[in-house]
Amino acid sequence: MDQNKTELLGKGSIGKLLFQLAVPAITAQVVNLLYNMVDRVYIGHMEGTGPLALTGVGVCMPLIMVISAFAALVSMGGAPRASIYLGKGEKDNAEKTLGNCAALQMALSLVLTAVFLLFGDRLLVLFGASENTLPYASAYLRIYSIGTLFVQLTLGMNAFVTAQGFAKISMLTVLIGAVCNIVLDPIFIFVFKMGVSGAALATILSQAVSAAWVMVFLTGKKTTLRLRARNLRLAPHIILPCLALGLSPFIMQFTESVITMCFNASLLKYGGDVAVGSMSILAIVMQFSMMPMMGLSQGAQPIVSYNYGAGSAPRVKKAFNLLLISSVIYSCLLWLAAMLFPQVFVHMFTSDAQLLAFSSHAMRIYMSTAFVFGVQLACQQTFIAIGNAPYSLFLAVLRKVVLLIPLIYLLPAMLPIPKTDAVFLAEPVADVLAVTTTAILFAIQFKKAMRRIEHTPVQGQVDA
Repeated sequence: MDQNKTELLGKGSIGKLLFQLAVPAITAQVVNLLYNMVDRVYIGHMEGTGPLALTGVGVCMPLIMVISAFAALVSMGGAPRASIYLGKGEKDNAEKTLGNCAALQMALSLVLTAVFLLFGDRLLVLFGASENTLPYASAYLRIYSIGTLFVQLTLGMNAFVTAQGFAKISMLTVLIGAVCNIVLDPIFIFVFKMGVSGAALATILSQAVSAAWVMVFLTGKKTTLRLRARNLRLAPHIILPCLALGLSPFIMQFTESVITMCFNASLLKYGGDVAVGSMSILAIVMQFSMMPMMGLSQGAQPIVSYNYGAGSAPRVKKAFNLLLISSVIYSCLLWLAAMLFPQVFVHMFTSDAQLLAFSSHAMRIYMSTAFVFGVQLACQQTFIAIGNAPYSLFLAVLRKVVLLIPLIYLLPAMLPIPKTDAVFLAEPVADVLAVTTTAILFAIQFKKAMRRIEHTPVQGQVDA
């Protein structure tokens, strides 16, 4: 039954498969973000200390993104390769990939925990914490760091569940944890009066439940790829290609931390704690808004990767086209909502009049070209799905490092508009330049990849 489920990736209706895989994946992505979003909603409405506490937890987000980035480095490179191996009929190599990725994520989680516990306060100051917000940020990060292993296993191993086509199981992984978090947050924050420490504790306990769920599934009888003890020993020829392919999503998420640091530093300089607090709201709204598109790409990834491995160019093309159309439609709807009703999004996190007004104005600038991002995400994620590490890496570096970071500092110095507006404007300017480059590059390279597998219909290439 499970083998037949996996084989459907190569035989079933593309539209039906994308719907069946994307809906649970989108749900999982949205629910996963609720971990941090729910924290901020409760924290932002704490009586008296809410705005400062919200800003402090927002400063923690770049460091939390680092944990997610390392999970993506391993899993987002390993999961597509496992799918491609399944498409080629090489189940043993797919299970070796799963085992190697699990072992590396466990090792990385121990290192990250030690780093954050030892140097957390210094990093928080570097990422924009002020004297007023550091106590809240430090209290949250200390507890969250202890749960790094649970975060790594939940995010990392769940990608391999999705890669096999078990989208509903993947959705349940994060849904179970999110429900726990929603229940525990108000208990720890308000009933036990633990404040931001309670929010962090609720989050890591919830992640622990999710991690247990996904590990039980991957070691059980229903999974196609089983996590076996013999595959936990790291093998360079297995893990290094995974890391090469995972560099693109790693850089996308890791540089998000650097970018947040740059935004916070500039905004603290030009607008103070209110501007930094606004950025923390905009960042979580943007992440929440992007989750459906990430879910779409995760739903399309097993279809694209499996059929690329099987050498079926028409099915790869059809899956990409559906992903692109769906992503563009969604990004246009997102842009329209942000332009018309920014205050609705912001009001979820704060009732402070000054922060509400500032953030609503900033959102219209920050998300002014959000309608183009469906193209960027669809193309970049398809590069990853077909195992094309170099181009996915280049595109990740281009948008975040080459374009956005310099623009955060250049635009306030160049434009005759309020300095904080110029800082927020860096995001849409970078998006337009990056999407234009991505569309041109993808059109050329995707055609080459399809010609390659058309000439070798049974031997899809796995690029290192």
